[in-house]
Amino acid sequence: MIEGPYLVLAVLGVLATGLMAGVFCAFSVLVMRGLAALPPAQGVAAMNAINRAAMRPAFMVVFGGAALACVVIAVVTFVMWPDEGTVELLVGSGLYLAGAFGVTVVANVPRNDALLRLEAGSPEAVRSWPSYLREWTRWNHLRALASAAAALAYLLALV
Repeated sequence: MIEGPYLVLAVLGVLATGLMAGVFCAFSVLVMRGLAALPPAQGVAAMNAINRAAMRPAFMVVFGGAALACVVIAVVTFVMWPDEGTVELLVGSGLYLAGAFGVTVVANVPRNDALLRLEAGSPEAVRSWPSYLREWTRWNHLRALASAAAALAYLLALV
């Protein structure tokens, strides 16, 4: 079993990535389904409001903090190279940084930005809404799975 600072880092990794897995999962199975049930103009308006709210400190600290924790875990692991848990710590960091943070940057945020440029009731917004819902949610499923897998990898580092 790992000990010392690795124990603290692994527990932090489990908590941070597990929390984000829950956030992403809740979006996929609850929020996005609820938005899909709305008329397109209302769905676009609601998602734009959610995206604006996501840019506030409460969410950004959790989301960015999880990424920062993963970076710290990876760097400390590379520098110190512990006797146990090395692979699990590096895999956990890689899964979250690529599969959750990276996917957010390259897939979800560009879709959010494009949606924010549309007037909620416009014909273009109504036409774009079904594909936005489908594509955004698929990428979000990946973020949820990657975050959960990262939490599991960090958990495995503890045993």
